Amino acid sequence: MDILKKIARFREEEHKLKWEGTFAEYLEIVKEQPWVAQSAHSRVYNMIRDAGIEEVNGTRKYNFFSGQLFGLEESLERLVEEYFHPAAKRLDVRKRILLLMGPVSGGKSTLVSALKRGLELYSLKDTGAIYAIKGCPMHEDPLHLIPQNLRQEFFDEYGIRIEGNLSPLNLMRLEQDYGNRIEDVIVERVFLSEDKRVGIGTFSPSDPKSQDIADLTGSIDFSTIAEFGSESDPRAYRFDGELNKANRGMMEFQEMLKCDEKFLWHLLSLTQEGNFKAGRFALISADELIVAHTNETEYKSFIANKKNEALHSRIIVMPIPYNLKVTEEEKIYEKMINESDVHNVHIAPHTLKVAAMFSILTRMKDPKKGDIDLIKKMRLYDGENVEGFNSADINELKKEHQDEGMSGIDPRYVINRISSTIIRKENPSINALDVLRSLKEGLDQHPSITAELRERYLNFISLARKEYDAIAKNEVQKAFVYSYEESAKTLMDNYLDNVEAYCNKSRLRDPLTGEEISPDEKLMRSIEEQIGISENAKKAFREEILIRISAYARKGKRFDYNSHDRLREAIQKKLFADLKDVVKITTSSKTPDESQLKKVNEVVARLIEEHGYNSTSANELLQYVGSLLNR
Repeated sequence: MDILKKIARFREEEHKLKWEGTFAEYLEIVKEQPWVAQSAHSRVYNMIRDAGIEEVNGTRKYNFFSGQLFGLEESLERLVEEYFHPAAKRLDVRKRILLLMGPVSGGKSTLVSALKRGLELYSLKDTGAIYAIKGCPMHEDPLHLIPQNLRQEFFDEYGIRIEGNLSPLNLMRLEQDYGNRIEDVIVERVFLSEDKRVGIGTFSPSDPKSQDIADLTGSIDFSTIAEFGSESDPRAYRFDGELNKANRGMMEFQEMLKCDEKFLWHLLSLTQEGNFKAGRFALISADELIVAHTNETEYKSFIANKKNEALHSRIIVMPIPYNLKVTEEEKIYEKMINESDVHNVHIAPHTLKVAAMFSILTRMKDPKKGDIDLIKKMRLYDGENVEGFNSADINELKKEHQDEGMSGIDPRYVINRISSTIIRKENPSINALDVLRSLKEGLDQHPSITAELRERYLNFISLARKEYDAIAKNEVQKAFVYSYEESAKTLMDNYLDNVEAYCNKSRLRDPLTGEEISPDEKLMRSIEEQIGISENAKKAFREEILIRISAYARKGKRFDYNSHDRLREAIQKKLFADLKDVVKITTSSKTPDESQLKKVNEVVARLIEEHGYNSTSANELLQYVGSLLNR
């Protein structure tokens, strides 16, 4: 009953939003809320802006797209700031078709769908309210009723520019139904809806021999000609084409470049002049955002054809490449799995991360610099700290290949292979090795992968496997450390005491005997060697640590285990190195003794409670790591 109550409440709320009144009453609304007269482009921009904007590492993140698109922050910033923003300001860019170009399953359709659903919801809000002449099949802007010779005076009084002319049907209705009394024309509030074909249209090309231009511009209703006497009577015309119905909102032109030329000719006038030709009427005004999408191959063929030059100049191309961040790719897979019927299957930690690593590696271009490999580049792109590189290096890497991310493995392929793994594996639990195995098998079945590309991709699977090996060992060894954080803290405090004494050329006091002792060089080196600090570099490293401690102290902060990334890594590796033999013996023993069995059970419990495994995936991880350590 709860859902029925919510439906009833939604119906009541929507009913409350409805409004109907005369044009004179509508003008009062315009005076108080001038944004109701904004253009379609302005409405889209304000919808995105009103959802909130955050600044993340110098890149704008638009909350409107959160949870729908991942890893496309730079592309979305360019789209909003280079297209929607100037278009909202009535600059010439609004007279262009927005063409999203990118590889399959890269997010183009998701982006368009997000804009459509967003507009539907935005039109329910006060800031996104839209009013139209009642009974108009094109939901025409009421301000078109104001004669051309009075529009400058209207602008002087209201500060609103009016573009477009009254449609033939409304021109006739104004004369016949209202006796040219503009102030009496009935205006109503409309709510955008793709399902009801109000302000949102979608055009998809089909067989050019059978598809009619009427799908775009409407058609004559021959059954009414006898009643109205002429094909040029607007009442005998059905204004139900996608361009008609998308007025005041947006139209999605699916696979635009696959369309027959005659369907594209109408876009020339619509984009440049804001009108199109339909039937035996004067030009019909339309205010709508036209969004099309295509892939790179089709776009190159399109611009190579000289006949398309006129339309090409009326297109703004926005590249939408694949995501190149591992953590964002994981979110894509999580979203796709959550939307499926296998969302209850246990997916072991790091499984999606390893699959994402493989995908990202296939999409990246080899760095031109010799001091960086693809793995380091992948980590840098994902926001990880890589020794010897900074944000300036990331920007340089991105500039090396302008088409990076426009090819590679798409998310759908990965999800298909994950789905295949889930279906084939009887136990409702999958791990990274299962998915890597499935990705490898799937390469033979992929029709567009050449033998050369297959070898390259197999190498990426091997690289992803090596990354997983390191993650798996780290995970198990961490779980083997009892009170891990406490052990790490104790070891770090001990190290810092010795470093301070070393740098200050002082001595330490033994906590048991009370006698003064020299800094423990063996302890310090055993930790520093874990991250490759040489004998010659040890002094500089220790002084750097001491400077960091002093800086924290000046700010009133306490230097702790997480205050220095490299030191934390060294402490972890030192702890793990001390435990390596214990892990090897315990995980590889076929007949573990009672103490070993107890240890294994403790580790399994910790993997389940603290790391997100279940009993199956935890035991599989232990067995795998045991085999790795015994090689």
